[in-house]
Amino acid sequence: MAGFLSDLVQYRKLLLMIMVLGIGGTHLSGFQMSVINYTSPYIQKFINETWLERYGSVLQQETLTLLWSLIVSMYCVGGMIGCLCSGLLTAKYGKKKCLLFNDVVLIIATLHTGFSRRAKSFEMILIGRFLEGIGAGIHLNAHVQYAGEISPKRLRGFVNVSCSVFLALGKAVARILGLRDLLGTEDMWNVLLSFSGLVALIQLVFLPFFPESPPYLLMQKGDKAGCLKAMKQLWGEENYLTEFDDMMKEKAITKGTKIMNVLEMLKEPSVYPQLSTMLLILLSLQLCGLSASSIIDRFGRRILLWGGYLLMALILMLLEISLLLSDQFLWMRYCSVILIFLFVIAYGLGPAGAVMSVMNEIFTLSTRSSAFVIGGIIIWLGLTFTGMIFPFAVIFLGPFCFLIFIAVLVISAVLIYLFLPETKGKSTSEITGEFKKCQFKKKRRQTVEKNATEEKTFCTKL
Repeated sequence: MAGFLSDLVQYRKLLLMIMVLGIGGTHLSGFQMSVINYTSPYIQKFINETWLERYGSVLQQETLTLLWSLIVSMYCVGGMIGCLCSGLLTAKYGKKKCLLFNDVVLIIATLHTGFSRRAKSFEMILIGRFLEGIGAGIHLNAHVQYAGEISPKRLRGFVNVSCSVFLALGKAVARILGLRDLLGTEDMWNVLLSFSGLVALIQLVFLPFFPESPPYLLMQKGDKAGCLKAMKQLWGEENYLTEFDDMMKEKAITKGTKIMNVLEMLKEPSVYPQLSTMLLILLSLQLCGLSASSIIDRFGRRILLWGGYLLMALILMLLEISLLLSDQFLWMRYCSVILIFLFVIAYGLGPAGAVMSVMNEIFTLSTRSSAFVIGGIIIWLGLTFTGMIFPFAVIFLGPFCFLIFIAVLVISAVLIYLFLPETKGKSTSEITGEFKKCQFKKKRRQTVEKNATEEKTFCTKL
C-alpha cells in the first residue's frame, strides 16, 4: 500500500490530468444520462405550455409522448453518431485535439438547452440533446483511450478504472443537483440541463496545459523527442526507458501498418480474437443485470473478470431464492436489499474497471480507435436493447428474469477463463503475442485432427 501511495505522489501531474479528463469526459456522460430523469415533468409541462401559446390548442397526450420520446432517444442517436466519428477523429487529430473540439460542441449543446426556456422553444432541447449525445459518444471513446495511453504499466489498471469512477460520479452529481432544494425545480430545470457546459468549459481551459499521449506522438507522429518530453512531464524523473523500449518494439512490429478504419478492421482475421474478447466482455457487462481502485493492479484483469462474474452470478442466484421466498418469510426482503448492495460491490471491484483496462491493452495503436468505435456501438445498442426488452422480461418471467443474467454471467466467466490471457504488466506487443499463440495452438490442433481423420479414412479404404 505504501508503494502505491508513493506512486501516486510521484505521478501527481498524471493524476491531475486524469481529474481533468474525468471531469470533462465520462463525468459528463454519467451526468447527461441521469439528469433527464429529474427534469422530465418540467420539460413535458414546458412543451405543453409552449404548444398552447403558439397554436392556441392543447397538445394531445400521444403527441406529447412522442415529443418526449424524441428528446430522450436523440441522446442515444447522437451517441451512436459520435461513436462512428470518434475513430476517424482520434486517429487523424489525436485524443487531445479531439477532446478540445468536442468540448466546444458540448458547450454549444448546453447553450441550446439552457436558453430553450427563455426562447420558448422545445426544439432547442431536442437539438441540444442530440449534440450532447454526439459529444458523449466521442468523449467516452477518446477519454478511455487517452487515459490508457498516458499511464505507465504499473498504474494502467488504476487509471483505466477511473473512467468508471467518474461515470458513477456524474450520475451522483445529477442526483444531488436534481434535488428540489437545489436545481430540481420548475424555475431552474433549464439551468440543471445546461450544467454540464460548465464542466466542459473547465476541461477546455485546462487540458491544453497537458501533453498528447506518448504512444500517439511516437508511433503516429514519429516524434521521439515529443514522446520523451510527454513521458517526463507526466511521469516525473523516473527511468522510463523500459516503457519507451516497449513502444519502440510495437512501432517496429506495426511499421508500414496504417491506422485501420472499422471496415478494414472487420476484414482483418488477425484481430478477430481480440474483437471476440471485447464483444464478450461488453455484452456480458451490458447483460449482467446492472444498467476501487488499486485492486485491479494487484490481482490482474483476468481474475477480476471471470471471478467477478462468477461472484455476481452466485449473488443473483441467492437473490432469486430470496425473491421467491419473500412472501413466505418477510425477513427475506431484507436479505434481498443486502444482496443487491453486494451485487453492486462485486461489480465495482471486478468487471467495472477491468473491462476498460482489457479494451485498452489488447489492441495495438493501429486498431485501437476502430476497436473503440465498435465497442461504443455495442454499448449504445446494449443500453437501448436492455431498456426496451427488460420491462417485457419482467412482465413475462417475473423474478425468474434473473435467470437470463445468471446464465450470461456464468457463460462469460467460463469463456474469459479459457480464452483471455492475463494483460497485467504486459506491453501491447506481448499481449498480441499471447493471442497469436492461442491462434497457433488452435490451428495446430485442427491440423492434427484433420490429418488423423484423413489417415483414418485412408486406412479404412485400404
